[in-house]
Amino acid sequence: MTVLVFGGNGQVGQELLRALAPLGQVIATTRSGLLPDGVACETADFGQPDSLPALLDRLQPSVVVNAAAYTAVDRAEQDVEAAFTANAQAPGVIARWCAAHGVPLVHYSTDYVFDGQGTAPYREDEPTAPLGVYGTSKRYGEDAVRAAGGHHLIFRTAWVYASHGANFLRTMLRVGAEREELRVVADQIGTPTPAVLIAEVTAKALQHPEQLSGTWHLTASGQTSWHGFAEAIFAEAVSAGLLTRAPHVHAISSAEYPTPARRPAWSVLDNAKLQQDFGIVLPPWREGLQRVIGQLRAQR
Repeated sequence: MTVLVFGGNGQVGQELLRALAPLGQVIATTRSGLLPDGVACETADFGQPDSLPALLDRLQPSVVVNAAAYTAVDRAEQDVEAAFTANAQAPGVIARWCAAHGVPLVHYSTDYVFDGQGTAPYREDEPTAPLGVYGTSKRYGEDAVRAAGGHHLIFRTAWVYASHGANFLRTMLRVGAEREELRVVADQIGTPTPAVLIAEVTAKALQHPEQLSGTWHLTASGQTSWHGFAEAIFAEAVSAGLLTRAPHVHAISSAEYPTPARRPAWSVLDNAKLQQDFGIVLPPWREGLQRVIGQLRAQR
């Protein structure tokens, strides 16, 4: 089996390169043609979707996993064309090639396709109503993958973080080491989800005996606020010896921390369907945090 991973330098992409390795040959692509460690890989520019079929024709993968995306949520409000090109047009081009060649496609989406006005975890079949450009572009990407008509697995996830890359966990560890007090939003609720969990679930799903096609919610289990996540990060970091003390975390409202793009206030996704369909147990978010903190400690 040859697995082509678009976005091999992202948080999920890097974990996919490790998690998918037992399945066969894994080919990574990045926009620059280089992985974070400087190793050369294939070049794929999602800003030029028409260039992608030639790459696919040359490599002839047996599975395609698309972990590439435009993820700058605030910048997308002004950079509309780039967001839609990367998040909607490029996945559509890839999905149509996969459908024409009988190749399964894994594509990742986001909690931002919902408006955040819910009070119970969102199911896969509930109406989407994105609040901004990023969420809208990702919803169009989902639609393009489905419309292609091929075998596809769309995994919506949320609050992704890892021991590498730019993310909330690493930001908190950096500023927590520098400051005695922090202010973190407490009225946005979701589920912190490690990139390593997303990658490992993807690998298991691709080994599932049934050729399932559809949309699933792939997050850790449980829920918290950004404020609660921050406090948990500091508690685990102190316990692991990554920090000598935990700063005081003040709870603030979203109104006190305005951003160009509106965030969903409620981002909890119901992951029961994924667990049932693939026979996978999705662990509590705090357990995932402990695992990633352990990775950071091992890197020291």
